[in-house]
This record gives sequence, C-alpha cells and structure tokens, in this order.
Amino acid sequence: QVQLVESGGGLVQAGGSLRLSCAASGRAFSMYGMGWFRQAPGKERVLVAAIGRSSSNTYYADSVKGRFTVSRDSAKNTVYLQMNSLEPEDTAVYYCAADRGGFSVTMSTYDYWGQGTQVTVSS
Repeated sequence: QVQLVESGGGLVQAGGSLRLSCAASGRAFSMYGMGWFRQAPGKERVLVAAIGRSSSNTYYADSVKGRFTVSRDSAKNTVYLQMNSLEPEDTAVYYCAADRGGFSVTMSTYDYWGQGTQVTVSS
C-alpha cells in the first residue's frame, strides 16, 4: 500500500505562487502514476494535473494549464505541484492520489489518496 501526505497549502494573494508537496511511503512509488485533485466547498472533486511513472506523461486541466506544473522526485518519493499566478478560483482543498496503472486522467482509477491540504487565494 501507499500512504500519501500533502503539505504546502496556505493563504496567498491573487497572483502569488505556492508549491504543494506530496510525500509517499512504500517502495513502489516510482511505479505509480500520480495525480493532483482539488475540491472547493459544494463542488465536485476534479483532476488538476497528473504525471506518469516516468514523468514523460503529464496532464493539466484547462483551468490551470500554463500556470501549474506537476513534477516528481523518485529519490525523495515526492510529487510536487507548483502553482503560479494563483486566482481566487483556485481556492480548494488539494489532494494527491496514486494510480497503480502508471498514469491516469480518470478519478475512479486512483487507488490511494492523501488527506488534503487547504489552498486559499484572496483577491
């Protein structure tokens, strides 16, 4: 099994930047695809970005494309989400998740989830 712990959330002003980290336990981290999801109050959880096991495959939602960058460091068992030019609409709880298939843009295929970290962007 994989345990995931997100960190790096906080309060920032619009236009600011934030980097989220997701630390993973287990020896099989490098074999899992990783995804970042977010959920705002009263809204559905949606995929923001995903990265494949080799880092060669990435996906970004249209709403964050060009502003967010997902990356991973296998040596540290950590996946990152660099968020730039933040907007109030980015306010949400952000979750990282692991997919045994190696890469996925489908929420239902993700097997393990972190506890989430709050990101709040003020206007």
